Amino acid sequence: MNTAIPTTAPTPAATASAPTDDRIARAQDALGALKTEIERRLFGQSNLVLQAIIGLLTRGNILIEGQPGLGKTLLVKVMAEAIDLEFSRIQFTPDLMPADITGSQTLVHDEHGRARLDFRAGPIFANLVLADEVNRATPKTQSALLEAMQEHAVTVGGVRRLLPEPFLVAATQNPIEMEGTYPLPEAQLDRFLLKLEVVFPSFEDLREIGLRTTGRAEDTTARAMDRQTMIDLQNLVRDIVVAPHVAEFAASLTMATHPESANSTADVKRFVRYGASPRAMQALILAGRAYALLCGRAWVAEDDIRAIAHPVLRHRMIPSFDAKLEGITNNRLVDGLIATVPNVRAG
Repeated sequence: MNTAIPTTAPTPAATASAPTDDRIARAQDALGALKTEIERRLFGQSNLVLQAIIGLLTRGNILIEGQPGLGKTLLVKVMAEAIDLEFSRIQFTPDLMPADITGSQTLVHDEHGRARLDFRAGPIFANLVLADEVNRATPKTQSALLEAMQEHAVTVGGVRRLLPEPFLVAATQNPIEMEGTYPLPEAQLDRFLLKLEVVFPSFEDLREIGLRTTGRAEDTTARAMDRQTMIDLQNLVRDIVVAPHVAEFAASLTMATHPESANSTADVKRFVRYGASPRAMQALILAGRAYALLCGRAWVAEDDIRAIAHPVLRHRMIPSFDAKLEGITNNRLVDGLIATVPNVRAG
């Protein structure tokens, strides 16, 4: 994926039902300002910031993987500040309980001494929830996130309570330290629309980070847009046009992740046990729409699907034992799919 927001102008390929050029231009300006503000605090991670914004635009949960100290927590916090979202951080530990996330019913007494049960909301009741080191909690506690991630609601004491909108779970995990962790089950991994990987900064970026963050001046985040503007942009993403041949290309890419598919690569047939679910198809289309909007277009191109294929597919293919033995990564498998799945030309 490109590290900067492209400025491709809308073309006549957009249909009459597509958003107007004026709406697209205003959206691109607002999103450009948001990206600039986040990058001002998270220096040298332009690609990561762009992918995180796609997660926001699609109302999709994101899993952020990277070594300690690379800015995973800072990214989520700055995103919330730049959009004036209610932010909540949950530090996942082995002794964390589901009620510590969702909240619980508590026995209280009124002024007349009568007892009643009151619901005390947990930290999940926020717009942007950071599940820090999510793989350090037990599977029982991890499962407390599933309803919230899928339905934007939690059920406590038999009562279903809606979460505030916009709502997004951003979970982090460390790929190096595996001792004392509980791997995320496939069902939960599949609920993350994107898996983002934080790369180590370059020499120049590392030098700049040291200079910018160790002085007397304390960095603050300016508000780049309000909450309602983000909700409007999330709705606009759903209006971006997807032509039938682009949907067919996304479907072909998803089908090719399955080793039994006729279009899968030799690497997929050998190194993948199970391919991506239909949620991957939904994620490719949604993320493609968001990427097209960031490019200033009212329609999705096949290249948009290619651009977001890695964060959409890398966590949805279950590798075989041979893949682990030979060090074959899911990123390499996605590279092969992008290179071999043919274009589907519009008729």
